[in-house]
Amino acid sequence: MNNLNSSEYHPYYELYLSKCSFMHIIEGLEQSGKEFETFLKSIPVEKQLFKYAPDKWTIKEVLVHIIDTERIFAYRSLRIARRDVTALPGFDQDEYVLNCNANSRNFEELISEFISVRNATISLFKSFNAEDLLQKGTASNNPISVRALGYILIGHQNHHQEIIEERYL
Repeated sequence: MNNLNSSEYHPYYELYLSKCSFMHIIEGLEQSGKEFETFLKSIPVEKQLFKYAPDKWTIKEVLVHIIDTERIFAYRSLRIARRDVTALPGFDQDEYVLNCNANSRNFEELISEFISVRNATISLFKSFNAEDLLQKGTASNNPISVRALGYILIGHQNHHQEIIEERYL
């Protein structure tokens, strides 16, 4: 379990942090990424465009949401680690999904994109020293630390994998 202080993140992220059992961010990003890749490759073609309710996303859209979120949170991590004190805006995940064209994309290419983004995130977090990881900034009008962002990424991916397993397959 991580050793985050509650002042490092907004309570909204408790859900994701509760789904991250790793003590070390790099280990968690590496292991969860490999497990998620294996999981994604096991999803049948006929399920990739399935929605469990009319207003919900397809599996392809969920995957692009995970990729987009990872990019945004990695960017936030970089800015905060570099001591940029600019308050970072939030983003509308539903608008992003609405405009991502996930359902017309090849699923194997989406998996490859996830792997590329995850590897870039791992490289970024490997570049941070202990002081960088403790840096705090503001994102979506709330305080957040670099290390909290790393743990949240792991938990966010795990959260969506659980939803796919429970509601889509």
